[in-house]
Amino acid sequence: MERRKFLKGAALAGAGSVALAAPAIAQGARQLTIVSTWPRDFPGLGTSAQRLAQRITELSEGRFNVEYFAAGERVGAFDVFDEVASGNSQAYIAADYYWVGKHPGFAYFTSVPFGMTTTEWNAWIKFKGGQEIWDKLSGEFGLKSLPCGATGTQAGGWFNKEIEGPDDFKGLKMRIPGLGGNVMSKLGASTVSLPGGQIYENLVSGSIDATEWVGPYNDYFMKFYEAAKYYYTGGMHEPGGGLAFGMNASWWGELSDWEKDLLTAACYEEHANSYEEAAALNGEYLQRLIDEQGVEVRNFNDDVWDGFGEAAEEVFAEVRDHSALAVEIDDAFQSNISEIGKGMALFEGTFVNQRNRVRNLG
Repeated sequence: MERRKFLKGAALAGAGSVALAAPAIAQGARQLTIVSTWPRDFPGLGTSAQRLAQRITELSEGRFNVEYFAAGERVGAFDVFDEVASGNSQAYIAADYYWVGKHPGFAYFTSVPFGMTTTEWNAWIKFKGGQEIWDKLSGEFGLKSLPCGATGTQAGGWFNKEIEGPDDFKGLKMRIPGLGGNVMSKLGASTVSLPGGQIYENLVSGSIDATEWVGPYNDYFMKFYEAAKYYYTGGMHEPGGGLAFGMNASWWGELSDWEKDLLTAACYEEHANSYEEAAALNGEYLQRLIDEQGVEVRNFNDDVWDGFGEAAEEVFAEVRDHSALAVEIDDAFQSNISEIGKGMALFEGTFVNQRNRVRNLG
């Protein structure tokens, strides 16, 4: 799909939601209006959100009257939090690290620098108390959230110059949200948090020099290579984690157990599907970026990684200074990444590294 075509389609859809193919709406169906931070038909993130909305309709057999609005169709991309917290809509689909201005703890429920991979994060959320502390944070803002999407370890980003040391970030204008953006700021970059639909234009115009987005599958359609040829592999800023299906807490509280279970099942299903879709397609689309567009793939060197690490420690200290709840979240996250991550590294990490070495897989 051509990027300009799907953005044009998103603009044309702005007059309202598009009806979902669904069973007949049951009499007395419960209204579920979903607003999203992604443009309509956005490859990867946008199509995942639409797939989740459709799946809720299918599973409920019309007992949820689902309306889905992409970014800008009902409210702006970064307005979905307040839209749902106020009760004007019932749910949003977004990355919760967009809300660090409301509380820095929200970053931990998307991804944080040097944080958990998606598999590790899933283990924490589902089996080691992560969901409960997420509920505590979200509840302070009148919300209840569930994981509903994942992209795996994200690319380090697109740059219009090579990055050879930490000093190369000084004065760089970069789109990067969350605590990863705070790390880049510590290194001297000027950072902004733009909605996905605004990144391309800002990069091509020179308003920004660099951007991170997701990974090769999602990034291929964005055409960032028209302004930035250097594509860096796995970055420190988003090693994994998940996206949020954030619901109005009062609305959630009115649901029956069956309705809650249905929404949870649909969210978990799409969380897995989107992660596996990205894993399936990233290799293919990385090769297409290289072969078709002449993209130059780079790795950050150890000096850059060390600079990231020093800056990240400062950022985490500042998060902890925010509030007692921020300390509680960081303590829970850091203790679990140590425990879960050690097991992952010793077993899966050892195997993958040795498999690739023995089979010369690179």
